[in-house]
Amino acid sequence: MNVVDAHHHVWDLSVRDQDWITGPELRPLRRNFTLDDLAPEASAAGVGRTVLVQTVTVAEETPELLALAEAHEPVAGVVGWTDLTRPDTADELARLRELPGGRYLKGIRHQVQGEPDPEWLLRPDVRRGLAAVADAGLVYDLVVLPHQLPACVAAAGSLPRLTFVLDHLGKPPVASGTLEPWASGVRALAALPNTVCKLSGLVTEADRASWTVDDLRPYADVVLDAFGPGRLMFGSDWPVCTLAAAYGDVLATARALTGGLDATGRRQLFGTTATRVYGL
Repeated sequence: MNVVDAHHHVWDLSVRDQDWITGPELRPLRRNFTLDDLAPEASAAGVGRTVLVQTVTVAEETPELLALAEAHEPVAGVVGWTDLTRPDTADELARLRELPGGRYLKGIRHQVQGEPDPEWLLRPDVRRGLAAVADAGLVYDLVVLPHQLPACVAAAGSLPRLTFVLDHLGKPPVASGTLEPWASGVRALAALPNTVCKLSGLVTEADRASWTVDDLRPYADVVLDAFGPGRLMFGSDWPVCTLAAAYGDVLATARALTGGLDATGRRQLFGTTATRVYGL
């Protein structure tokens, strides 16, 4: 099966710093990660297409990612960043689409997980920006923490014409082994038809040195039950995943967690859901 990796990153520290890479735990990420680094690993794992996702809230990054997509065939889509609070968000999205590689712009994301206001998504200026994303025919990726899930539910409920994609299962507390209130928040989000979830980022939410597939399984089971494979997509979260596992091991783990699916379900989760949602 030709797998779609719906979530990975690249960065070049000589172009700009990744100011979120701080402390000894993240030190292995303080180097350049390029598409040339990813290509052999993805190819060896049977990944044919990828979605490149923003990492910093800097306007210059999205045009760079679009240009990379134009030049590198495996990248089939880009989830970029723009300031949703600006009054001319619609014009800015149109401008991005006119740039080299602009046809690869499929979605927008903001580091909501770093916002101190748990209801940031519900601010009137943000909601106006989200409406502009919907009008542009793009999707919106949610990178949030469990306590922010209620605001995600409210935002998605108020904008039924916008597809919301939950990155990394909403970052469940895998290392602690607890499910609630994360699981209830995820189920509430999944109850809305305009929501999708990425099976990604689990290995780095677990104990990075000693995690097992069984540690991750309760969290994967929640989203499998809540969303179903037709609204789930695989993402490696490379290179962040390398803090806990190699690229091929992340994909193998996802296959193990979804081993109970039939052939149709596997095709959806590892390819057709991402193709449909992002319009690849």
